[in-house]
Amino acid sequence: MNLRLLDLYSDYLIASTSKTTATGLEKATGGSISHDKITSFLSEEDFTSKHLWRLIKSSVRRVEMDEGIIIIDDTIEAKPYTDENELITWHYDHTQGRKVKGVNILNALYYSQGMLLPIGFQPIRKTETVIDKKTGKAKKKASKTKNEYFRELLAVAILKNLIKCRWVLADVWYSGNDNMEYIKFELQKDFIMPIKSNRLVALSETEKHQGQFQRVEEIEIPEHTLLKVYLKDLPFPLLLVKRIFKNEDGSIGVLYLVCSDTTLEAETICEVYQKRWHIEQFHKSIKSNTGLASSPTKTVRTQNNHFFSSIYAYFKLELLKSKTRLNHFALKARLYLQALKASLAELQNLQNLTIAVT
Repeated sequence: MNLRLLDLYSDYLIASTSKTTATGLEKATGGSISHDKITSFLSEEDFTSKHLWRLIKSSVRRVEMDEGIIIIDDTIEAKPYTDENELITWHYDHTQGRKVKGVNILNALYYSQGMLLPIGFQPIRKTETVIDKKTGKAKKKASKTKNEYFRELLAVAILKNLIKCRWVLADVWYSGNDNMEYIKFELQKDFIMPIKSNRLVALSETEKHQGQFQRVEEIEIPEHTLLKVYLKDLPFPLLLVKRIFKNEDGSIGVLYLVCSDTTLEAETICEVYQKRWHIEQFHKSIKSNTGLASSPTKTVRTQNNHFFSSIYAYFKLELLKSKTRLNHFALKARLYLQALKASLAELQNLQNLTIAVT
């Protein structure tokens, strides 16, 4: 990887407020870097989590603690006008309740001492063709499920890269028994996750052995009251706490959180899980501040490498945030203001030149 070009390209993604192209970067540098060099850089090899780890490792080591948190979640960014391929394809977006044409990326982040650092990413590539049993039509699918990628990202972070942490946080889509057992037994870590309201639980070990399970939503649970429960087919107990919250539209929502550390209090479980929302800030920033979907790249490799560069640009903004105490959006606004001042000055120069000529 050409680190000089990566730094230049990621800076360009941060500074730009519109579409980002190799030609645009060439113009922005006054022609000192040709668009062919940028295109070649984006085409040379697949940039992966291994490359990302080498770039951010020293920053993780400076802030990591035994109480650190790994957060994993995926995001979908629509690219409706880009030609379909194994990377830009149709994904079900549960936030919209429909399929969306775009890119789906699973991200792993490390949160410690106020820093949120990207430590791994996995674009979902649908490389296989299968027949839909319901419709009888051919459709594309990935070679692995997102839950398999979820466990792989955790294995690399904890077992290979030896990142210090205590907690793994994820949303309800990753709260299956396989993931819970993997985190508890293989990784020797604890987790806090929400579960669906129809999950079956027993309220005692005796009820578990007798097969007396009931749906979580059928249990009377006062808010912020802990229950020790046994999820069906999960070999260890969990703490269950119910949270009631108000959605942006004014509706009331219910969240059932489970925690694998049975020594905690309800308040602590809720406080720790609240930090999962930092990954939503990450997703918002790469979409708004580092041009995740702003590139018109055409091939799977150049698209993947542009997404990688966007994530790396986020990392650079996070370092700037720690130095300036400005959040990513404030940093972006500061750059925009300077660009606006320069544009206004140039416009006035052109106007003065026109007046002098006439």
